[in-house]
Amino acid sequence: MKRVLSNFLIYLKRLDILLVLLCLSACFFSAYMLYSMVENEVSPFVFERHYKMQTAMAVVGLFASLIIAAVNYKYISKFWYISAVAGISLMFLLFTPLGVGPQGSEEINWLNFGFTTVQPSEFLKFFYVITFSTHLAKVGKRMNQIPHLVLLMAHAACPMLLLLSRGDFGTTLVVILITFTMLFIAGLWWRYVVVILALVPVAAFVMWNYVFKAYHKLRILVLIDEEVREAEMLNFFNQQHRSLIAIGSGELTGRGLFGGEYIYVPEYQTDFIFSYIGMTLGFVGCVSVLSLIMFICIRILMNCLISKDALGKYMCVGVFAMFLYNTIINVGMTLAVMPVIGQPLPLIGAGGSSVLSYFMAIGLVLSVRAHKDKKYHMFYTET
Repeated sequence: MKRVLSNFLIYLKRLDILLVLLCLSACFFSAYMLYSMVENEVSPFVFERHYKMQTAMAVVGLFASLIIAAVNYKYISKFWYISAVAGISLMFLLFTPLGVGPQGSEEINWLNFGFTTVQPSEFLKFFYVITFSTHLAKVGKRMNQIPHLVLLMAHAACPMLLLLSRGDFGTTLVVILITFTMLFIAGLWWRYVVVILALVPVAAFVMWNYVFKAYHKLRILVLIDEEVREAEMLNFFNQQHRSLIAIGSGELTGRGLFGGEYIYVPEYQTDFIFSYIGMTLGFVGCVSVLSLIMFICIRILMNCLISKDALGKYMCVGVFAMFLYNTIINVGMTLAVMPVIGQPLPLIGAGGSSVLSYFMAIGLVLSVRAHKDKKYHMFYTET
């Protein structure tokens, strides 16, 4: 018992407590914002269960991250196929009767288990960081050889194709950005970077003409074509139009969290919570929230820098990319500079799957820090 207690205390000392506290702060701030929405009755679709779920998932997520942190990240990598099977299996369940989506929509992105719903794409990002980090670490300096690069691209294509088959273009974009960030950090040759950039217009042409449906195109056209925007003011641009008004109405310090006159924006609780923050807390609140997420990203990168091997670095970079790109996309949606593609603000937007997956990803970062020394392994001894 004394030895177990001693190991546990050593384990706690090796954790990035500041990173954990920053993540918890983001979740509890989110729960308070959701509570404010309920009290102010700003939306008929926000209920008590939203802030209660956000609080509960922050606690569950904390324990999940601590459990993952206690396991050596090399051990997690060693059994990468478990992550691969878990991620793919969850996505394939969307093709069963368990798969559900918004009424009238062809996008089936949730699993309905009766007592709760789960969004597999959120967990897919976490599992993908594990498998792709493992793949990069195994090929090492050979990654720029054509056979290995082709296999890496095929690896990345698997989750992307699954996501596209369900119409989830938002998560697909995030996975693409995570992939190329990790490849770049791993040392992808510039000649390949140039080739990839040259192929972007070709890919855009194919997507626009053969993949995107009419409503996907409208979400983009309302941002760049004034006539389409005016025509869709009450339809495809309505949500972003209201978001801009809400954020602008907050001015410097906002209308206050309770008792003010508020503007309704659809999906306030999830993808457009940043609009509510701007309206109630103003520019100061928006900057504060973005600063909080920025500090989380900085702490992730600091843990990346102290990693003793490539595997740990790749895992941290993958998690950093998850936070960074989801934040950019989400804020871009609320400011009408990016199309609405359903990406929540990390740890802030309501959603149990999202919160839990981000805490699990943070657990990977904590594991890299806790097990950076070869002599210390809480649940795994290297051979």
